[in-house]
Amino acid sequence: MKRVNFLFTILFFSLAVFSGCSSAPKKATEIFTDRNTAIKQLALADYTANRGRYEDALVILDGARKLALSTDDPSLRLRTSMSRGNYLFALGRNQEAFAEWKSAADEGDASGEPVLAALARIYSIRAQIVLLDTEAGASNADELKEQLSRETAAVKSDDNATAVWNITLGLAEKQMGRWAEAENAVKKALSYHEKELFLEDTAYDWFLIASIRSMAGNYDKSLEALNMAIRFDRRAENGFGLASSWQAMGDVLLKAGRGGESTAAWRRAAEIYRAIGLNNLAEKLEEKYQ
Repeated sequence: MKRVNFLFTILFFSLAVFSGCSSAPKKATEIFTDRNTAIKQLALADYTANRGRYEDALVILDGARKLALSTDDPSLRLRTSMSRGNYLFALGRNQEAFAEWKSAADEGDASGEPVLAALARIYSIRAQIVLLDTEAGASNADELKEQLSRETAAVKSDDNATAVWNITLGLAEKQMGRWAEAENAVKKALSYHEKELFLEDTAYDWFLIASIRSMAGNYDKSLEALNMAIRFDRRAENGFGLASSWQAMGDVLLKAGRGGESTAAWRRAAEIYRAIGLNNLAEKLEEKYQ
């Protein structure tokens, strides 16, 4: 009898153990810890870059990039590579930037990420258009616009990529002096960014619209757009964006023959640059009015 009771006790505890195992939380079928950390670091890097601190952004991005590589996540590999290209271009390291975007585009095509592959090519096209202002003039803008059109189908299902596409189209149209078409393209991106409450992107859209209007000689409307950019950058507490818009406002006011007001705008921009630690930009600007 004792032996029966003993076996019963063993069986009971065995069943309890197995029963406990079956009611325990199931193990995750996939772990996202490192990938989630990479996403947060990438967001912080982009946030830092949007405030003009590109060297700092590269340092932060390095951590996200290592996690993207260690987890072999295709999307993160591509996104960190594209951001690195953007930061390098902002620092004037153009060859490195173009190499980064090409690598991302090639990898995206090979790994079945058509939207991100197209986005990498769009960033490259956008940079080439920006460089036309100082290097090649407007002669190649139409060709770059044609290259951009080839990416339309790939990005049309992704709102964010479509917005980048429209911004790039706006820059191409601006380069060709097609002011109305340029503004209309940027406003398509603006509509999306405003709807999604992307404050910094919305501010940049208005900044770009101001540039288009200024080049068209419509200075009053350009100033209106810059005031909108300032409004959104204030909401985002983006000092770099604010300083950039005040600096642009000074430039537009000078073109409009309002020299006294332009000096006040430049001075305000310089104060903001100094407040956020970008003394080199403040000093360059102060040379205009001192």
